Amino acid sequence: MNHMTATGLGIDGLEVNALAAPDQADILTPAALTFLAGLERTFGDRRRALLAERRHIQARLDQGWLPDFLPETEDVRTGDWTIAGIPEDLQDRRVEITGPPDRKMTINALNSGASVFMADFEDSLSPTWQNLIAGQINLRDAVNRTISFEDTAKGRRYALNANTAVLIVRPRGWHLEEHHVFIDGAPMSASLFDFGLYLFHNYDALRGRGTGPYFYLPKLESHLEARLWSDVFRHAEDTLGLSRGTIKATVLIETILAAFQMDEILHELREHIVGLNCGRWDYIFSIIKKFRNQRAFVLPDRAEVTMTSLALRAYSQLLIKTCHRRKAHAIGGMAAQIPIKHDAAQNDAAMAKVRADKEREVRDGHDGTWVAHPGLVSIAKPVFDAEMPQPNQIAKTRDDVEVTQADLLAVPEGSITEVGLRTNIRVGLQYVEAWLRGSGCVPLGNLMEDAATAEISRAQIWQWLKHGVALDDGRTITRDLIGDLLSAELDGLSTERGTDVMTTGRYGEAVELFLAAATGNDFPDFLTLPAYDRIVTPSV
Repeated sequence: MNHMTATGLGIDGLEVNALAAPDQADILTPAALTFLAGLERTFGDRRRALLAERRHIQARLDQGWLPDFLPETEDVRTGDWTIAGIPEDLQDRRVEITGPPDRKMTINALNSGASVFMADFEDSLSPTWQNLIAGQINLRDAVNRTISFEDTAKGRRYALNANTAVLIVRPRGWHLEEHHVFIDGAPMSASLFDFGLYLFHNYDALRGRGTGPYFYLPKLESHLEARLWSDVFRHAEDTLGLSRGTIKATVLIETILAAFQMDEILHELREHIVGLNCGRWDYIFSIIKKFRNQRAFVLPDRAEVTMTSLALRAYSQLLIKTCHRRKAHAIGGMAAQIPIKHDAAQNDAAMAKVRADKEREVRDGHDGTWVAHPGLVSIAKPVFDAEMPQPNQIAKTRDDVEVTQADLLAVPEGSITEVGLRTNIRVGLQYVEAWLRGSGCVPLGNLMEDAATAEISRAQIWQWLKHGVALDDGRTITRDLIGDLLSAELDGLSTERGTDVMTTGRYGEAVELFLAAATGNDFPDFLTLPAYDRIVTPSV
């Protein structure tokens, strides 16, 4: 049966409208769907109201308003309070590896030697129905330690080691909806779908293994959005009979607005939160997006917007100070490099950059860091082992750090070049094409790219075009120039990959989507929103 509705399961108003994925009935059980319906009906209106508030704030930004620390919550920032506490198995998070919950990747990541594996339903997953259901099955099997994978081509079998990383799950952000599941005639929140299914199916087994349901929360823009998550957690705990604070979360500070509300976010989630994370790539995208209509905030080539620039360093150090004052973890940013197998000199240079980045993080006071590839665990872990022999460095309070509004809003200096423009076109185009084919974690140019870098790519082009920015060689960025460079990049890809790949893939759709997002009059809040319409597969 391809089309599954919940009407026959006795759940009024809930419909699953999708071509059935393998084993989906094991995940979409009547009890699980009832739990999901309860979440959506309780919190759906609040989520939509908060998204409307995002649009209101964007309108103010478009008129020249600048964010600052909130006067109405000064008592929270100056108050003497701490979070509820950190579970024993999350005390040491020195290296965290991230990736989508693909079956083989889940096993390799849990076996990688990292402290934590963040299984990602968000930026590194293309949210096809097949991927979402398979991801939930894979995580359920990983929690129960029954997961395995047979690679018949290589004659290898993959299974979990005795000791594995702690599992944390990242659901999709508040802005996304799951268009395969309708409740009372409307698509439900993708955040609540991902969170609810994982929690419902795994809380008991996790508790039995001495761990718990742990989550990463993406793309929050305010403490009110954190409050919504807090209320979701409380509701879920009460519904499932869990003690308060069983659910634990780490929040990614990856929007410029959230950077001004770190204390407030921690305070709203203080019963459940264990830390904040520097989501650097989405943070850069957020700066471009939020200030896209203000010429003073035009950024240089992405390669020149580094964590040593004033604004990003201020953001990172403020996060450390804020977290440690509240007895929470401060987790550093992503190293997206991947090992370069056939060029030792180039590989050595790339790994040296990773090592220097991690040295900066641990010396500043971060309690852990992110890597995108198992091969980088052996680079990052020795850095943290040498500088942080204890499980974390929450005791490092960084009272010397003082960060102002001007620091956080300082615009990085640098050049805008043809190389930078071409890179944005090339990365964005290839990523969108892969995403449409169902792959959200894509190795490009010796980096593991996800949706965040594709968002930076198209947002920078839009911003440069909007303000008539000139390249360093004097040429003004126009639609014609972008079109010429895009054609050149397509020709180069055709030469590299072959004409058959270019015609049998989804490059035509990718070009259409990317150009609309990068050069259209309107700026889509997220590139994945119009792209998602291309991968929704309702039943017929």
